[in-house]
Amino acid sequence: MSLSSQSTAGAAGADVQVLESAGTALVLLPRPDGLPEVLHWGPALHGGPSTYAALAAVTTPPAPPSALDEPWPLTVLPGEADGWSGTPGWAGHRGGAVGAVRWHDVTCVAEGTALATSASSGDGIRLELRHSLDEHGVLRVDASLTNDGNGPAPLDVSALRAILPLPVRADEVLDLTGRWCRERAPQRRRLDHGTHLRASRRGRTGHDATLLLMAGTRGFDWRTGEVWAVHTAWSGNHEHLVESLPEGAGRHHAVLGGGELLAPGEVRLYPGETYAAPTVVFVHSTEGLDGLSRRLHSSLRARPGHPSRPRPVVLNTWEAVYFETDLDHLKSLADTAARVGVERFVLDDGWFGSRRHDRAGLGDWVVSTDVWPEGLAPLVDHVKGLGLEFGLWFEPEMVNEDSDLVRTHPQWVLRPAAGSPREWRHQQLLDLTRHAAREQLLERISALVTEYGIDYIKWDHNRDLLEAVHTVERGDRRRIDAPAVHAHTLAFYRLLDDLRARHPRLEIESCSSGGGRVDLGVLDRTDRIWTSDCNDALERAGIQRWTSLLVPPELMGTHVGPATAHTTHRTVDLGFRLLMALQGHAGLEWDITTCSAEELEVLTRWTALARELRPVLHSGELVRSESPDGTVLVTGTLDAERSHAAYTVARLVTGRDAVPGVLPLPGLDEKRSYAVRLRPEAGLPAVVQHAAPPWWGAALSDEGLVVPGAVLAAVGLPVPVLGPAQGYLLELRAL
Repeated sequence: MSLSSQSTAGAAGADVQVLESAGTALVLLPRPDGLPEVLHWGPALHGGPSTYAALAAVTTPPAPPSALDEPWPLTVLPGEADGWSGTPGWAGHRGGAVGAVRWHDVTCVAEGTALATSASSGDGIRLELRHSLDEHGVLRVDASLTNDGNGPAPLDVSALRAILPLPVRADEVLDLTGRWCRERAPQRRRLDHGTHLRASRRGRTGHDATLLLMAGTRGFDWRTGEVWAVHTAWSGNHEHLVESLPEGAGRHHAVLGGGELLAPGEVRLYPGETYAAPTVVFVHSTEGLDGLSRRLHSSLRARPGHPSRPRPVVLNTWEAVYFETDLDHLKSLADTAARVGVERFVLDDGWFGSRRHDRAGLGDWVVSTDVWPEGLAPLVDHVKGLGLEFGLWFEPEMVNEDSDLVRTHPQWVLRPAAGSPREWRHQQLLDLTRHAAREQLLERISALVTEYGIDYIKWDHNRDLLEAVHTVERGDRRRIDAPAVHAHTLAFYRLLDDLRARHPRLEIESCSSGGGRVDLGVLDRTDRIWTSDCNDALERAGIQRWTSLLVPPELMGTHVGPATAHTTHRTVDLGFRLLMALQGHAGLEWDITTCSAEELEVLTRWTALARELRPVLHSGELVRSESPDGTVLVTGTLDAERSHAAYTVARLVTGRDAVPGVLPLPGLDEKRSYAVRLRPEAGLPAVVQHAAPPWWGAALSDEGLVVPGAVLAAVGLPVPVLGPAQGYLLELRAL
């Protein structure tokens, strides 16, 4: 794997700047009259420096009819001065006058594995751009604007986007949408003329967030095709776009981009102030969607703060008891959890203030003496005495109007002067941009973590931010209602950072009514996400599959819920629920004190299997395939040597054919043979209609079924005739 930056002579003697790593390359051409031009982003090219130098000369397009007289460049921050008529890289104004449209004093230099570009404008704006390509081929773009002017008018920043080109062969677009309890639903379309813009104004990432906006060659899928993707690593308002103009984009066909979505007046820079845009992440793959995941997961796992110890099996109490936090019942629940092999016990909502329901008490982070006359110590001591870690639920950013906090500090609610926004789950937003509010929150959470030795926090966030404004004093001394989502998001990040600084071993989960805040910005500060509030295993099959496109399995909370899901009221077989929960950071969300002795034995075997397989499930490469009609999903994880693998085969609904057919197990070493075992601890189909295929019995033996890797990878194994919401787990070991 190479990782390099280099300069080489290009057209007219210019130095072509190149970043190359893991088969991906970014090539910039410095220009004498403005910002560098993007010559290429995509697959690394054979031939070394001379090949990249030739790009400038041989890829110059003809000028289209009825357009500019000469071809124009697509720069690292495209705008009208470059000849670009599409979405601009930057937009803003100074007192109503157009801001910087022509950049001067431009430098573009290699800094290790990054290219740093700086420029200034004629009216006092300084631009800094940094394109960095890591050893896994993941490209990160960071940008900032500084107001260096001395005039009285501030600089209003409307947008600062990262934009990169797409070639003509990228002619299909795939993105994700969703809603509460149905996050990450894919949608695909042709890349036609115009702008496909995914804009989120929810104040959080959103259940409908696309995670990755992808463009690729026609028919690209999990294992095949070339794909380009973008992700905005930000937990507030944001946007992703793919855009194609009839005249193209300089040397290119279309563009892909992203950035923070700013409200009018939200970022106003006075002299000396700087706006730093969120990091925008770009990924290219020549091996389909699995190739994107491999790069992204490897990049995330290489972070210094990535969870390194085994992910403990969790029991969360929400769907077990809801607000009924009775000590004796919770002790019994913890006893049962320890008996079946749970390693972390998390007390959810209802333990504080007047919080006996969702209409009161939110914001009062003091243990309720009515429910807990001796504090949480009796429960915490009992849980820790069983050898389990203890976790606690908070929703720090929200308040109920019926709370001591709001009665004492009504000014701490984030709302316009005209009155409160519409309620959502009977909640309003705490103004974290107020130092006193944020510090009180930090002190109270920190005190509880210290007092009870809390190992883990489930950090929830249960509403969109509507009319998220606060009254501020501007430079002209006027008090106005100013947009606050940008400032609130930064304050939220600071709160997490301060809490982690005080408690370095504390783990934090990002929950936002399920998967409403899933992005690389929040994952820089947390240890996992709660994938969805939906514990219906059939719904989870798709939610988890598409969430894992960006998020590695060890960072995805995946729990076994009760037989009848609380959100869909569908009853699903225990075996399928166990199977789906193994696809991430496994746990339980269920009152297991109501389970039969047989069910508890099944859970005990399942938690043992989760511990046994988590070294490969939580560090291996994810591979996926599916039946032509999409009714059977194959999801595999392989270790780095391709010597140990686990594959989930899941039938979602009945198919058009009488038998599902033969499905390959992708990713295996075709030069080796494997012992294939069915692991019944993950659940076996309740009914295998008619006769199982001949391989089934052999795979149930301790020795397993020995099959050449070439057969498994290229052809596969016949899938039994399964009913809806049924499946099985195959474990493979190389011989």
